[in-house]
Parts: sequence; structure tokens; C-alpha cells
Amino acid sequence: MDNFNPFGLRAALYGGALLLCFSLTAGADEIQDINKLYKQNQHAQALKRVDTYLTNKPKDAQARFLKGLILTAQHKTNDAISIFLSLTEDYPELPEPYNNLAVLYAGLGQYDKAKVALEMAIHNHPNYATAQENLGDIYAKMASQAYERALQLDRSNATTQTKLALINDLFPKNKPSAAIVSAAKPQAAAPGTTPAPSKAVTAVPESASSTKPAIIKKLAANNSAEVLKTLHEWAEAWSSQNTKKYLDFYAIDFKTPNGESRDQWESASKARISTPKYIEINVSNEKVSFPDENHATVTFHQSYRSDYLNTSFDKIMLLVKSNNKWLIQEERAAK
Repeated sequence: MDNFNPFGLRAALYGGALLLCFSLTAGADEIQDINKLYKQNQHAQALKRVDTYLTNKPKDAQARFLKGLILTAQHKTNDAISIFLSLTEDYPELPEPYNNLAVLYAGLGQYDKAKVALEMAIHNHPNYATAQENLGDIYAKMASQAYERALQLDRSNATTQTKLALINDLFPKNKPSAAIVSAAKPQAAAPGTTPAPSKAVTAVPESASSTKPAIIKKLAANNSAEVLKTLHEWAEAWSSQNTKKYLDFYAIDFKTPNGESRDQWESASKARISTPKYIEINVSNEKVSFPDENHATVTFHQSYRSDYLNTSFDKIMLLVKSNNKWLIQEERAAK
């Protein structure tokens, strides 16, 4: 049932463990008939009959469990939660109601409640594999949310990006949280292509041009094309997942984002670039300024797209000219 799978969790369905836990009653045939209606997606009729059955046997665990499944199929999540919650209170020894309660909580984004419910199921039945697997999925989802929040605070954290990518690779159908993907993203360039410079590119901000020395303005006019060429080739190397070419754009004294050593940063960068099946980088709204003849500052909008992660944010890049080549000295998210 799709209702049970907000991001891959598995629900306990009627017919197995509960029948083993309770002896068949005189109404077993009626329960089986209702179950057939449920499986045939005749949910309204199944609900009417199970309510009639429960009128005479309000404590029947199998009928209540089946009602919870029917309500879930009808997207009546709160009512289904009430059913499974009452079952955990009346029959705490049964793991299936806890498991399905956790799946419903997860569908609402209430992962802490889901985690507690699964822990109760496992406490009662340590060998209940479905709950064990679902608990692992809940931990992974909670971890992905924490990594996403970390990236919102520091977009250049390569280690966090790699961790998030690995988790999202386990759940390819699970979209990133709204904080990352809700905003409209510029159309990304096709892999292996160099995005055309934006019409908004300016070598020197207009408001500052009158105060810049003439030599700086001349250098800006001559060098802005070279800086933008470097920027777009850097984006192309990243998109093509050419780690060697990508790392060659960074200066020897590049300021690593988390203060790690150059070797640690390169190792993390290689993993971050090679892990995805594909990467698309698009840069737009580039603006270049030159504090002196050997240094440049570029502000631009960067869009990142891969098979498991989309991000888009403004970025600042500081470059230094060394042996007639522009190299990246520092990069960070714009505040």
C-alpha cells in the first residue's frame, strides 16, 4: 500500500502475525470477508462491515487492526492513528500496531514519535525484522534532516554534502526538505557544457566605478573575461566529475571551508564529486570586481543538481592570479 510508504517504511499488513497471536473465533469468516473487501479496494464497504462487527465485539484485536488498515487506505490518518494507538494500550505485547503507528507518524513528519513506537515494537519482539529495518530508515531520515540543516548554515561543507548524498542514495524517491528545494531553481546546464555568461555580468559595480583608479578599471576590463572563463571551466570540470581538473583550479593556499588540511579537503572533494551518478552545475548573475591587479572577487548564483540532491544559493569566490592563471583562494556562501 502506497499509503504506508512515505519514504520506504514497511507496514505490517493483516493476515500474518495477528492470526498467530489469537485463536480463531466464531467471527473469523466475517473478518476474512472484510479483509477481502479491503484488498479489493472496496474500502467504504469494508469499513461499514468492520464497524458492524465491532459493535458486537469492540475489543476484537484483529477487527480493530483491520479497521486501522482500512482507515489508512482512505487517508484518514488521524483516525487510523487512534486505532493503532488504542491497540498498543490494550495489547502492548503485539509489535504490529506499534510498527504501523510509526509508519503513520513518519508520514506526518513526526519522526521522534515514530522512533519511540518502533523502539517499543522491538522491545517487545527483538526479532521483528520489519520494525528493525524501519527504525534504521527513521534514523537515516533524521540524519538527512540534520545534514540539510548543516548545509543551510554552511553550503561549502564538502563532508556534509557527501554524507547527505550517501543517505539520499539509499532513498532515491525521497525528495530533500522544503528548505532546500522549495525555491524555484534556474535551469541547469547540460552535463559537460559551459553555461553562457549572464547578461548581468559587470566587470566593476557601477556605483564604485567612479572611485576606482584608472589602472584598476583598465585591468578589470581586460581580466574580467579571463576570470569568468575560469569560473565556467571550473563549473564544467565539476559537472563532468573530472576531479583532477576540478582540484587544479584551487590555489596552494586555498582556505579550506572547515579548517581541515588540504589533503583532507581533497579527499572529501573527490568523494563528493565521484559519488553521484551525474552532476550539473549552473552559474548565473556573475559580477566581478578587482581589489588589485592580482586578485579578483566573483559573486554569482550557483545551482547544483545531481541524482539525489538539488541546491541553489548565492556564492562568493576569491581568486588570485598566479603565473598568468586565475586560481581559487577562497569560496563561501554569500550572506
